[in-house]
Amino acid sequence: MTDSLSRKIAFTFYALGWSLAIPLLYRNRRLKEGFEQRILRVEPPKADLWIQAASVGESLLAWELLKHLHPPEPVRILITSNTSQGMNVLKKARRWAKRENIDVIVETAYFPFDQPKIMRHALTDIRPKVLLMLESELWPGLMAACKKQGVKMLVVNGRINQKSLKHYRIWPSLWRDLRPDRVLAISETDASRFSVLFGNDVVETMPNIKFDRVNEKSLTAGRVNPLTSMIGPEERLLVLGSVRQEEEKDIARLISDMMAKEPRLIIGLFPRHMHRRNHWRKILGDLNLPWLLRSEINGQVSSGTVVLWDTMGELTPAYELAQAAFVGGSLAPVGGQNFLEPLTCGLKPVIGPYWSNFFWVGREIIDQKLVFQVNNWQELSKVLLKKLSLPLQREQTKAAVIDYVRNRQGGTGQACKVIINFLQK
Repeated sequence: MTDSLSRKIAFTFYALGWSLAIPLLYRNRRLKEGFEQRILRVEPPKADLWIQAASVGESLLAWELLKHLHPPEPVRILITSNTSQGMNVLKKARRWAKRENIDVIVETAYFPFDQPKIMRHALTDIRPKVLLMLESELWPGLMAACKKQGVKMLVVNGRINQKSLKHYRIWPSLWRDLRPDRVLAISETDASRFSVLFGNDVVETMPNIKFDRVNEKSLTAGRVNPLTSMIGPEERLLVLGSVRQEEEKDIARLISDMMAKEPRLIIGLFPRHMHRRNHWRKILGDLNLPWLLRSEINGQVSSGTVVLWDTMGELTPAYELAQAAFVGGSLAPVGGQNFLEPLTCGLKPVIGPYWSNFFWVGREIIDQKLVFQVNNWQELSKVLLKKLSLPLQREQTKAAVIDYVRNRQGGTGQACKVIINFLQK
């Protein structure tokens, strides 16, 4: 079978799969919001630059780019996201751009389903000069439409893990045909993986934009913490942030152990995915510990309580009040979650042995004792108990974080130069 025929068959099945799936996806609660935009029943606005930002993290990166993108003449930008949480960030970014950056005109929309026919219509409606895909957003329907209509493609802050690369390599000729015009990868490892897919000539490295989001201004408290009404100043708060399903059994053991040894502790439990909330209700009930849903709290939380967080957007304020924190996704081999977030709050977090998604931060962050790594939940319990007994040094920690990231910044500026260059071609 020729490569051309193989690609045609693959795309035929890909399109058929989307056609069968879309009616079912309407029943998905998370996808139902913005469904009219996802199927292009609502026409998207025209734009010179289309930025795809999958969820919250990528949307924050898009906002960072807006802050530093100063084209020689005004540019129309459409930023899309797959999730409602990402859209909430993008709406704030749009309001900021309207107020602060006269060089860009920003619109937002939900990302269309990648059914090839839908994406061809999307490109026809939007008519972008450049498509910018943030981090790991490789959508074959969209990329094929860009190739057909001559839209330049750029991957920024690119990352790709070995598991994803293995899946992509099922059809290597497909990805060679769809390759972007430029890939800016966040590490040599990511660059080498992208090179396997697309070739060395379109791939280069860049500093991670997330380092640029850490600066003196971002570390300065400029607002009233919304959680001070529920966590008193005399209380000791332990935050278990972004806990993944794969580590729930270990975290349940940790909670039981911590509460037995520190019965007056308040534990803030933040599941990474909200659909695990009901499962955690059962776990906490089986542990026979006092616990509350965050959404049902009206006053101050009593000592010795586990708070199960079921509201969005309060993890950072919780880190700001905590005396110790664990960042999840790291006790099980799922890659880890963002441990820079507590650091920006002046809190040195503890993580498990699995943090491959954040190797780009550098092992030096552990060597310098800004982040503490443990091997299992028993070690985690010992380290957290010790940290709870020591005085916090938030300002010293913030200064150390600034010093750490200073020589690792500059990715936003590098990306913006490439974007403007592509827009002017």
